[in-house]
Amino acid sequence: MATENKYDLIVVGGGPAGMIAAINAAQNGFKTLICEKNPRLGRKLLITGKGRCNVTNNCDVKTCIDNVTSNSSFLYSAFNFFTPQDTIDFFEQNGLELKTERGNRVFPTSDKALDVVNTLINLVNKNNVTVIQADVKKLIINDSVVESVESSSGDIYHCDNVIIACGGRSYPRTGSTGDGYRLAKQAGHTITPIRPSLVPIVSNDSFCAELQGLSLKNTHISLVRKKDKKCIFEDFGEMLFTHFGVSGPMVLSASAHVPDARGGEYELVLDLKPALSYEKTDARLLRDFAKFQNKDIGNSLFELLPKSMIPVILKRAGIPADTKCNSVTRAQRESLCKLLKGFTVSIDGFRPIEEAIITKGGVNVKEITPKTMESKLCKGLYFAGEVIDIDAYTGGFNLQIAFSTGMLASSSI
Repeated sequence: MATENKYDLIVVGGGPAGMIAAINAAQNGFKTLICEKNPRLGRKLLITGKGRCNVTNNCDVKTCIDNVTSNSSFLYSAFNFFTPQDTIDFFEQNGLELKTERGNRVFPTSDKALDVVNTLINLVNKNNVTVIQADVKKLIINDSVVESVESSSGDIYHCDNVIIACGGRSYPRTGSTGDGYRLAKQAGHTITPIRPSLVPIVSNDSFCAELQGLSLKNTHISLVRKKDKKCIFEDFGEMLFTHFGVSGPMVLSASAHVPDARGGEYELVLDLKPALSYEKTDARLLRDFAKFQNKDIGNSLFELLPKSMIPVILKRAGIPADTKCNSVTRAQRESLCKLLKGFTVSIDGFRPIEEAIITKGGVNVKEITPKTMESKLCKGLYFAGEVIDIDAYTGGFNLQIAFSTGMLASSSI
């Protein structure tokens, strides 16, 4: 038998956006319900930041906006309404001690994502938010006004407002299976194409597997469109070679700028010696060759390159490993120098969306009022978090999007 219940607000999804929205609404006197299909709230939040949970970034609003890769201007009102500092204050005032690390990334001092989740769950319970384990099957809408939600078991929950905050499609084992897109479509919304973002890159270059496990630090990376050699994105930091291609913080960020990796239209260009100009790199090679003049070149580059990378570089430069340093030609040295300053990695695909940190694409922002997060097509329907076509780099920015849009949506009701 279907149950009959009436709420001021129903939040679909018990992740960071959904929980903070529900807490805020309940604190302002709204009878609030969270519908979460998992047995526990915040399941995906538990695995963020490698289990440490990068809560936000300790920066100003402009920096937040600059780190959004899709539809950044849409978030101007949300970020100003609930800033990174507001997020920090929210958690610290509710008993969670935070710390700021490299890159202004904010983590719980305990380094436990569980403490972030428990802080939110405790506030949900403290403010008498009703939580049910339910998979919302559809919205019930009349005359472009949302009236109820129906669960897959047939239960009907009446309401004045609904916030869809059930995430995208990344990490589907945590419950993010794209349900929000289906519900948005029921209300007439357009869903922009969905693809993984902040995801490892697949490369068909055989040397990637040869270099599997090699982590490069202090490397400069450029994402280059091959047809016109235009640099689309660049960064400095760490990356990792894997059996399928490349990963690591810089690579994940670069993936957000590749519209379609299947066509082989883009490549990564690595500057392995970013602190040296081309001329200084060449001079460094000359010094090393003089120092090890009677040795094989394969045994003479260990001061310049990781050991596992030497045979790969030499093979690509067309220099036999047993070539004596004192017999390296100028052309061979130039080829080597060019590789050190411009080592290319082909981009042939992405790892599955199951391995992506975030989903690119979602509910079209043109159909949402940015100052309220309310649907322009259906009164009383709001959106928050990853379900919207907005995403950002790593560093706490995506969680800040969740908190800011969740707070703005619930405050607008």
